[in-house]
Amino acid sequence: MSFDLKLAAYSLNSSYQIRFATMDDLGQILAIYNHQILTGTANWNDQAVTSEQYQQRFQDMQQQQFPMIVVEDQHNDKIAGYAYYSAFRAISGYRQSIEHSVFVDPQYARQGLGKALMQQLIHLAAQQHMHMMIAAVDSENTGSIILHEQLGFVQTGYMPQVGQKFGQWRDLVWMQLQLPS
Repeated sequence: MSFDLKLAAYSLNSSYQIRFATMDDLGQILAIYNHQILTGTANWNDQAVTSEQYQQRFQDMQQQQFPMIVVEDQHNDKIAGYAYYSAFRAISGYRQSIEHSVFVDPQYARQGLGKALMQQLIHLAAQQHMHMMIAAVDSENTGSIILHEQLGFVQTGYMPQVGQKFGQWRDLVWMQLQLPS
């Protein structure tokens, strides 16, 4: 990572380590992401992403100084989940507002890894002097909504039937966290 950000020391099971993602992680990250695309509703894309497309996304994020982090299962050197944030909108007035994504491999669900990744994102965003962190959550993803609320996010919008997944209209919940200045 070419920019100077430091991860926080959060309590996490000693089997796991949160660190910045590298190009070598992208194959495992892509497997988690594409699994979600093909089977879940947390992401409304309907086409799997290629390795080349994801490498370009990663490089673009690096150039814009947006971090991507992973939580690694150190017992088997496997990426258990990942998270990142990037620009909320490509208009200069939004430059201190970011939108984030967190994905955990289903076999590692409900172990607190998503929360640990979110805590790190909040810490990193504060270091970069971001003002607002924004979440766009499928309305039926109650686990994600509850997690965001536990971390201080508040619901600021609800948009019925703005997207589709698996042939069904989906509702979107907007949540925000104002970061410490």
